Formats: sequence, structure tokens, C-alpha cells
Amino acid sequence: MPLNVTFILGGAASGKSAFAESLCASTGKDKVYWATAQVFDAEMREKVSRHLTQRGENWTTIEEPETAAAVLDPLTIDQICLVDCATMWLTNHLLADHDLVAATDELLSAISRCQADLVIVSNETGLGIVPENKLARRFREAQGRLNIALAARADTVVQVTAGLPLVLKGAL
Repeated sequence: MPLNVTFILGGAASGKSAFAESLCASTGKDKVYWATAQVFDAEMREKVSRHLTQRGENWTTIEEPETAAAVLDPLTIDQICLVDCATMWLTNHLLADHDLVAATDELLSAISRCQADLVIVSNETGLGIVPENKLARRFREAQGRLNIALAARADTVVQVTAGLPLVLKGAL
């Protein structure tokens, strides 16, 4: 069972990744970054490059778009893993037309088995208007269910808005 699971939620470009990175850096543990995004264009390549520069060299980066067990099972008590982000992980499964309930169950099982501290970043997508197309509505609903499950599992839940953290559950 993980030592501590911190779930960080917020809107796009709200400062949640920077906040998550600062939490991980403050622990003194070996830092692992689970990158769930897939790079398909120049804009995403630039974003990944910015994130790598922002984090610095003291991180081990694991690029894995879908399989939680492959990343989380080998981690040890001496490590902290930043999962950035659950939204991209879900998007990968959705676009691959995977069973989202089964994928979520696999993720939650891997989290429960993990020996490292975890910091999981996700987007809050339920604060906007109802999307106009079926895929977007399916995604929004699935993201909401995933966020509920991750928040229930987490020891600490933090919402980040405009770079400002608000603890919703537990303590930092």
C-alpha cells in the first residue's frame, strides 16, 4: 500500500503540475515522473520540453500512456512518483476505445499495491458547460467518475486554482 497518496485537481494551466512538482521535491525521496501524455505534434513536444526543463535533472521520467502496473509496481518506499496526469491517461484509454471501468480498476489496484508515495494530477472538467458532442460528454463524465475514485482513495486532496492550493481533504 502506498505510504501516502496526494491527489491534485484543477483546471487547465492552473498551476497544478508546478505545485505537484514542488511537493515531490520537498520530500527528499528519489523522484519519478510518470508521463502519461503522448506526443503527436509540435505544440505537445514544446509543452513536454518546458515540463522537463521546469523539473530539472533530478527526476527519472517514465513515459507510459496506459499501463499503470508497469510504472507503479516496481516503485519502492524510497521513491515518490508524480503521475502527470490522470486526464491524459484517461484520454489515451478513451481514444483507444478501451473499457474505461476495467482500466480505472486496474489503475486503482496498481495504486493500492504501490510502495512509493504518489502525487496524482488531474483536470477538473466538470465546471464548464455541457459539451456539444457525444465523445466530449462521455469524456467529461468518465473524468468526473475517475476524479471521484481517485479522491476517495487519496489521503490528501488539493484543488489548485490560479496557482493557489486549497486543501479539500487531509493535510499537507
